[in-house]
Amino acid sequence: MLIKQASLETVCGVTSRLPENKLPEVAFAGKSNVGKSSLINALLNRKSLARTSSQPGKTQTINFYNVNNAIYFVDLPGYGYARANENVKAQWGKMIERYLHVSQQLKQVFLLVDIRHAPSENDRIMYDWVLKSGYEPVIIATKLDKIKRSQRQNQMRQIRSAFSMAEQNRIIPFSAQTKEGREEIYGVLDRILEEDA
Repeated sequence: MLIKQASLETVCGVTSRLPENKLPEVAFAGKSNVGKSSLINALLNRKSLARTSSQPGKTQTINFYNVNNAIYFVDLPGYGYARANENVKAQWGKMIERYLHVSQQLKQVFLLVDIRHAPSENDRIMYDWVLKSGYEPVIIATKLDKIKRSQRQNQMRQIRSAFSMAEQNRIIPFSAQTKEGREEIYGVLDRILEEDA
């Protein structure tokens, strides 16, 4: 996938109507500090199109990035941020659930987890939500550069086991620092674009 242009096109808050896009959409879900913005910037070859923050829980909207006028990257609010109050957390949850149910163009959900840790209860709930909404999530195991090469297989097994994933389900280890895993994610996106053509 060659990125020619990318722009933030639509931002939806809790009460906003979701856009009725005609292009295919891929959604990125994950905990507040899992590196979603860094992943999106790495995929788009941009430094700061998606806003990264040292404060987890910064993305409180659903952000639609138009990529090459061919596909939308949809950045969902980060979940599981401990310092957000219960009311805010419930609203984020409703926003994500509404998007999963309402979008007519959603083709793939990427669920991000930190490769250093076993998936949390929130991660497992999100995984089940995505499955129940009729999608087979592709897991992106972020922060790959933070572990030793010898630890990879063990960490990947831990993730697969936590989600009770079948062998054929994809886990893509990824590092925003080294860009390892980016080509594999592009491969998934290219297949979606081919199927939609």
